[in-house]
Amino acid sequence: MSNRLTARRYAKALLQIGDKQGNVAQLQQELDTVASAVAANADLARLVASPLVLPTKKAQVFETILAAAKVSETLRHFFRVVAEAGRLNLLPDLRRTFADLVEERAGIVEAKVASAQPLTDAQAKALIASLGSRTGKTIRLSWHQDATLLGGVKVQVGSTVLDASLQGQLHQLKTQLLSA
Repeated sequence: MSNRLTARRYAKALLQIGDKQGNVAQLQQELDTVASAVAANADLARLVASPLVLPTKKAQVFETILAAAKVSETLRHFFRVVAEAGRLNLLPDLRRTFADLVEERAGIVEAKVASAQPLTDAQAKALIASLGSRTGKTIRLSWHQDATLLGGVKVQVGSTVLDASLQGQLHQLKTQLLSA
């Protein structure tokens, strides 16, 4: 099973626990804090990634660190389970997946937009409105520049890709001409 799928299972379990306790936002904030602390500390990052350290030892060390950081008992117990299962290396994926699940539940989806030139505010607002009406959800744009598109935009929402780029249109025209 891939790391992303495994992280998704753990993130779903944490979300269910947060729902029962009514503290999803607190758990998300604490998870972000822990993941940021691990990413910022080279020793912690090595501990999390190391296959040489026994999972039980990782769990003990992590428990001590989390207790000192005054992390909730719920998240400490969650990390104990994750560490003992030898899955602490999934922390970055777990953090990202948990945030995605919380946003998904709130009706927020990310639209990954690529364009040859930066979008103006008016273009971004129009794109958000258009995608929002198509999906029925709140759209959060993440944009990156891709000079290979030549012009236009390429948008990915979930597994759906909308290609309105000049490169895509040229490729489509080439395919039509070769098949004729």
